[in-house]
Amino acid sequence: MISDILVPELRVVFCGINPGKTSAHTGFHFAHASNRFWKVIYQAGFTDRLLAPEEEQHLLDTRCGITVLVERPTVQANEVKLAELRAGAQTLTQKMLEYQPGVLAVLGKQAFEQAFNQRGAKWGKQSLVIGETEVWVLPSTSGLSRMTFEQLVSAYRELEDSLVARGR
Repeated sequence: MISDILVPELRVVFCGINPGKTSAHTGFHFAHASNRFWKVIYQAGFTDRLLAPEEEQHLLDTRCGITVLVERPTVQANEVKLAELRAGAQTLTQKMLEYQPGVLAVLGKQAFEQAFNQRGAKWGKQSLVIGETEVWVLPSTSGLSRMTFEQLVSAYRELEDSLVARGR
């Protein structure tokens, strides 16, 4: 089982699609060696140093958190079924209403579209809002993602810059 890293008044909550087998085994988010999450958020300015997955609780020091859309671990995110994504979106919405972070960043466009029944989502800020929480869609940092490291950092930096510009 992998645990949410959530407290009230976070700047951003990063929402992965679901845990991979390595994360499920270790209990830490984004734990697979090929996943670029920890490097990307460091390079994009969310953390002041590169965190290892087992240091994930230190995200709270920078008012960032992590959750997942679906708790069931899989080898690849495309193994998650539509019904699981839709149920996960309902659970995620309740969590966001409870904790009300500044931004919910869903990491994966297709999963976001399926989970929230949206079409034609673009990267970045969405029109969807959950209570006071903005919703952004950012690219997955999975090693299976076709995006380059530089493209990932740029997308995540756009969110960080937006937060900083608004004093968050």
